[in-house]
Amino acid sequence: MTKVRQDAWSHEDDLLLAETVLRHIREGSTQLNAFEEVGDQLNRTSAACGFRWNAEIRKKYINAIDLAKRQRKEKKRAIEKAKKSTRPAVVNFQQNYQTDTEPVTEVNSPAESTITLETVIQFLSQLKKDYYASNQSKASLDQAQRENIMLKEQITKLENQLAQTEKELATIQEDYKVFVQIMDRARKMTVLEDQGSFKAPAFRMDKNGNLEQIAQGSN
Repeated sequence: MTKVRQDAWSHEDDLLLAETVLRHIREGSTQLNAFEEVGDQLNRTSAACGFRWNAEIRKKYINAIDLAKRQRKEKKRAIEKAKKSTRPAVVNFQQNYQTDTEPVTEVNSPAESTITLETVIQFLSQLKKDYYASNQSKASLDQAQRENIMLKEQITKLENQLAQTEKELATIQEDYKVFVQIMDRARKMTVLEDQGSFKAPAFRMDKNGNLEQIAQGSN
C-alpha cells in the first residue's frame, strides 16, 4: 500500500524516530533501516523519516548519537574478545584397521567449548556498561523533553504578549487618528474666525509723499 501521509510531525513522532535511530546505531545497524522501521509504524516513507531526522532532530541528539556509537564499539570489542577467549572444538579422527580388508573408523567426541571465569566477568562488565549507558541515554532524552516543554511554554507566553501588544497598538493608532481629526477641525475653525474678524489696513500719504499705515480705530 502506498504511503501518502501528509500531516505534520508530532512530538511523539519525533521521539519515536530519535529512539529508533539511536537503537539501530547501538546495535550496529544503519540509519536507513531505522527510517524504514519508523516509516512502517507511522505510515510514512523512509525518505520522509530521513529528511525529518537530518533537518530537525539530529542536531538535538548529538551527545546521544556519540554515546550510541561508543556503545556500539564497546559491544563489538566485547564480542570479538569473547570469541577469542573461547577454545574451538576439535574433532579427532582415528582409523583402526582390522585384520580383514574392511577398515574401521573411530570418531572421538568433540571437545566441549569451555566458559572461563574471565569470560563471565567480561560479559557481566559489558552488561553493566550497557545498563548505565542506557540509563544515561534515557536521562538525556528526559532532559530534552523537559526543555522542549519549557520552550513551548515560553513560546506560548511570548505569543500572548505579542497579541496583547498588537491590540494595544491598534487602540493607540485609532485614538491618534481621532485626535488628528479633532485638531484638524479646530484648526479650520480658528482660521475661519480669524478671517471673519480681519479688516483690511488703511494707508495715507504724508507730506513727503510716503505711505504710512493708519492705525485701526483712528480717524
